[in-house]
Amino acid sequence: MFNRNRGLRRVAAVASISLVAGCGVFAGSSTDDSGPIVVGTTSAPSTLDPAGSWDGSWELFRNIYQTLLAYPNGATTPEPDAAENCAFTDSGNRTYRCELRSGLKFADGDTLDAEAVKYSIDRIRTINAPSGPAGLLGSLDRVQALGDREVVFHLNKTDATFPFVLATPAMSIVDPDDYPAKSLRKDDSVHGSGPYTLRSYDEKRAELVRNDRYQGFADRQNDAVTIRYFQDSATMVKALRSGDIDVTYRGLAASDIVALETHTDTELQLVDGAGTDISYLVFNPADPWAKQPAVRRAVAQIVDRAAIAHKVYEGTVDPLYSMVPAGLTGHTTGFFDDFGDPSTSKARKILADAGVTQKVPLTLWYTTDRYGSETGRMFQELKRQLDDSGLFTITLRSRPWKTYVVGYQKGEYPVFGRGWFPDFPDPDNFIAPFVGEQNALGTPYPSPVITGRLLPESRTESDRGEVVKQFEEAQQILVNDARLIPLWQGRQYVAASDDISGGEQALDPSTIMMMWELHRKTSW
Repeated sequence: MFNRNRGLRRVAAVASISLVAGCGVFAGSSTDDSGPIVVGTTSAPSTLDPAGSWDGSWELFRNIYQTLLAYPNGATTPEPDAAENCAFTDSGNRTYRCELRSGLKFADGDTLDAEAVKYSIDRIRTINAPSGPAGLLGSLDRVQALGDREVVFHLNKTDATFPFVLATPAMSIVDPDDYPAKSLRKDDSVHGSGPYTLRSYDEKRAELVRNDRYQGFADRQNDAVTIRYFQDSATMVKALRSGDIDVTYRGLAASDIVALETHTDTELQLVDGAGTDISYLVFNPADPWAKQPAVRRAVAQIVDRAAIAHKVYEGTVDPLYSMVPAGLTGHTTGFFDDFGDPSTSKARKILADAGVTQKVPLTLWYTTDRYGSETGRMFQELKRQLDDSGLFTITLRSRPWKTYVVGYQKGEYPVFGRGWFPDFPDPDNFIAPFVGEQNALGTPYPSPVITGRLLPESRTESDRGEVVKQFEEAQQILVNDARLIPLWQGRQYVAASDDISGGEQALDPSTIMMMWELHRKTSW
């Protein structure tokens, strides 16, 4: 029997994915000895060193390293993990103190103390890897270790989002004896203090086993998890159908999702819920055409998001009209409010009013192996829409992710596609990374009102429900500039064999899978 569960509950607009138990079974609350849970994904880590990664490697990090704060089951704001307690100690949100749990150890028995925390954070900024997470620490002035268990973070400006930063897997605590202070670790070993240790790793799989020295909130429902890395969705789904893997997460293609929904003779579950990952276009101001506001606004006027969502993604994503996704504080629909439905006549007027009367030549770049097999089809659809307007001549170019990153960081692409999985579930994280002279896009985007007033104002407010006004104004600025054009907002899909349970707790608010929540059902 095929079980499908829509209508899932939402907590702070972030999906909780539920693998619904079938009849005649109940979810066990203890580990079993029937072998590791095998999870398939197409999102392989780029590195095993937290100082070198601001990407999908975080999925693995969450399970083998530990952070001061994280998200226990059901939490939507950070709570202590390696820490016993954390809090701002001043009214200005510029001094943040954490006290560690007593007796913390790394998996190999080395002591995890305040100096290890300081070392781990400091090396991120010292190494400042091109693809690393140092950019998340822009508000940090210095870290202070007081004794064995007290860590104090002194900020250079007010930042109520700093606890969210500490909860990202980028801030994983590493053993100073095993991680160089000024360079990334090159081998495939890990010395962490998380719920699991990494028994073995290669480009095809990671084998995780219980870390008996772990102290934290994770209540492990299994003793071992094997993560298998696949190149494509079809191969991964084939492995699920054959029983070679138990769960799939990240990388399911739209066609495979639809096929799983309509397949009726297999013992599988497919569930979906709201996600906060987004897809968007970036315009490079160094390009003579992309730098013109009228050109960007004309593109925004023509793009048919509904066609992309339904023709390319077969209804597995939702059209998005703001860089802040639906469900987060302050979300608006600014691109729809200002541009309405796609219209060639309105786009022609936008260009004509700016004195542009010729066809606009634009080259759109995308990556072939990062955001799913539909990416190429999406850009073909964008080309069709823009070419058919008679206002543009579109050329498509693509590269694999590793070389694609280098290209956009060098400013080589006039217009290019990007995706974004949140670092943390706050509207700040869908605006701040993309603006400023130095940002996550490699293309300077000075926006003094956003960076100089709106973000600083919002970061004085610890109650994140009270920042609606600032983020509504920031989103309108992004609409007016049209430097970034949102396309779609994803959903989170998990497919699993019918004997797997625990998925309702398995995703944290930034949609990272906490593998320790998965377990096999127990028969009556």
